[in-house]
Amino acid sequence: MDILVTGRHCQIPDDFRERVEDKLAAIEKLKDRVIRIEVQITANKKASDTLAEITLRSKGPVVRAEAAADDKTVAFDAALDKLKAQLRKAGDRRKAHRGLRPQAVIDVPPVTPAAEPEVQVRNVAGLEVQGDGPLVVREKEFEAVPLTLAQALDEMELVGHDFFLYVDAASGKPSVVYRRKAYDYGVIHLNVA
Repeated sequence: MDILVTGRHCQIPDDFRERVEDKLAAIEKLKDRVIRIEVQITANKKASDTLAEITLRSKGPVVRAEAAADDKTVAFDAALDKLKAQLRKAGDRRKAHRGLRPQAVIDVPPVTPAAEPEVQVRNVAGLEVQGDGPLVVREKEFEAVPLTLAQALDEMELVGHDFFLYVDAASGKPSVVYRRKAYDYGVIHLNVA
């Protein structure tokens, strides 16, 4: 397992690197097949806080956690606690729910498209925006492998987001799993016409 510690706008002393490596050695107990752990410490000069980001790369999904504090040691400890909690939660979920209860799939009836009104084109900051829609600031593309609902829930928990977009392995439809109140989840499947 490789551990990479980098600093942005700050210096990383050797004793801090050793402390990080010692604390991250316990991660192998929670997540097997870890290839690399990246720790990035970013000092914000305008505000007197430090951001610690930990990214765990393995053969499975990428796991991330971040935290901010006044001191880089406190920020790293908080991010490490979040990362451990995510890994424990995902591990407990796999153990506790494997085959014990059926997964409910929500079927959404198809919606017939209405007649499209004339779209107004505006120029905002050098970009053409159609209608009243929001300005797209960031665009991402990812390679997708078909997943089951249980695998999508695991990946959503490991990434730490409230939703996860995936391609359903059983139906081949684009789908979204999302977190509801408490530990309930919802699923939306799209029928591509």
